Parts: sequence; structure tokens; C-alpha cells
Amino acid sequence: MLHLKLHLFIALFALAGIATSQAQNLRIPFQLTAHNNIAVQTILNEIDTLHLMFHTAASDVTLTEDATKKLKSLRFNGTTDGIKSWGGAANTARYSANNSLRIGGMLLSGIEIWENKFSGPNTDGKFGLDLFKGQCIQLDFEQKIMLVSPALPKKLKKYQQFKLTIEDDLMFLAASCEFGDTAITHTFLIHSGYSGGLLLDDQFANENQLGEKLTIIGEKDLKDSYGNVIKTKKAILPGLSIGNNTLSNVPVGFFEGAIGRQKMSIMGGDILKRFQIVIDTKNGDIYLKGNKLRKEQYTKE
Repeated sequence: MLHLKLHLFIALFALAGIATSQAQNLRIPFQLTAHNNIAVQTILNEIDTLHLMFHTAASDVTLTEDATKKLKSLRFNGTTDGIKSWGGAANTARYSANNSLRIGGMLLSGIEIWENKFSGPNTDGKFGLDLFKGQCIQLDFEQKIMLVSPALPKKLKKYQQFKLTIEDDLMFLAASCEFGDTAITHTFLIHSGYSGGLLLDDQFANENQLGEKLTIIGEKDLKDSYGNVIKTKKAILPGLSIGNNTLSNVPVGFFEGAIGRQKMSIMGGDILKRFQIVIDTKNGDIYLKGNKLRKEQYTKE
């Protein structure tokens, strides 16, 4: 009998070890969409299947109005005013408290969900880094896998380490913009929700007269999650260097109108996908290594 109990204890201990390991090391498959967004299949309240975009410049879990109309398990608790987005001053949104969300092998409970108008094409909403506070997030764009773990991966010798600037839970990375004989270091918001290459804030573009120095190839209206519109001019930047990695002929946008409202430049998915990325959320570091997507043509928009 003692022998049987001992074997049972060992078996239970082994199962507990597996469960702990799975909780600490999470493997999440994703799709890299045609719009350079990271789309992850999730399950809301163990009922509704959703495709959510992993958004490095977002914190809360949000769902689009179109998505919430189709859900069986979501109940809203009220409406909140004054929610800020990067494209406008304040917005109004409905919210739902105490939900569960399954991502890969991880089940999160007590999740608040906010409703807004837009997400990446063919996604139902988004989730951000807040779900993985204190963890290391590895984005493998070659294998299309997100790995979440409490410690840095062991194989980082070929990666280059950079210190992030963190402001209001947003991550900023310095890079060098190169045109002609000029190279200017500038700070960019890491924004996986934006499908394009770079967006340059109006102050940077005006101070450096980029409208005169770069070739303009078009114009575009850009919308944030709540429908705020900013007009941009599209151009080509001859070079962008991040450490020892240099990308050529990078598509950029200039903010036009509402001068001074948009105060930050953005590095979007068309740049990010060209690197294997490790984000250390605890220490505020990012590790980059060029990957096989570096030589792909940039997305035409």
C-alpha cells in the first residue's frame, strides 16, 4: 500500500511540474496577416472564438463593435468617457468586467474588455503587453510563434541588445534616419498595430524639411481605433539603421494638419516583422536579430 501511495505521489508531483512549466513557458502560434499584424486565436469566456491582434502599443483587451454584436458570452457593465487614443484627445467606450480569455495554454480570468471601432483587418480586437507583465516575449516571425517565459532565452548571441524608453507603458526605440549625407537619430513608438513602415511626427518632419528632401509618392488617411483621422503624405526614406541593422528604401508617412497634436513617431509592422524580437518587459530591454523577411518587398498601401 505504501509502495502504491509513493508511486501516486510521484505521478502527481510530475503532473504538477508539467503544469507549472506550461504556465511559465507559453507557446502561442500566430498568423502574420497581409497587413503585417500579429493575429492570435483566442477563446472568450470558454465560448466565443476570437482572432485578436497582439498590439505592442496597447494595454487593455479591446473588441470592435462589429465583433461584440456576434458574441454570445459578453455582457457590458457600462460606459466610460475620456479614454485617450494616439489619434485623438478623448473617446467614449463600453466596458465589460470579469471575463476570461484563453490564449494558447494560458487561461486569464477577471479580464476587463473595452469596445472600440477598429482593429487590424480581419481581427476582432486586440490585446497588449499588460497580459505578460514581468515576462520575456519572443516574436519569431519565421516560425510565426510567440514565446512567453519568465527568463530570457539562452540563445541571444546573434541578437543586439537595446535599452527601451518607457513612457506611460509605451515602448520607444531609437533608430537612425538616413537621407543624402545626413543621419538623424530619432525615437519611435514600437507599434505592431500599424501595418506600415514608419510614421514621422510633424515636428520632426518640419524641422528637417523632409517634405523637400524625400520623394513623395502619395497621400493617405490614417485612422486610430476610435475613427480619428490624420492625413499623411507617403514618401521613401533611403535608409533606416537600428544598431548594426540597416534597411533600405523604407516607406514613411508624414503627419499633415493638426500640427502638434501627434507628438510621436511610429515604427510599424512592416519594419518589425523583419526582425526576430525578444522583449524583456521586466528590465525594459529589447533584443533584435535580422531574419529571412528582411529582403521582402514593403507592403503597398
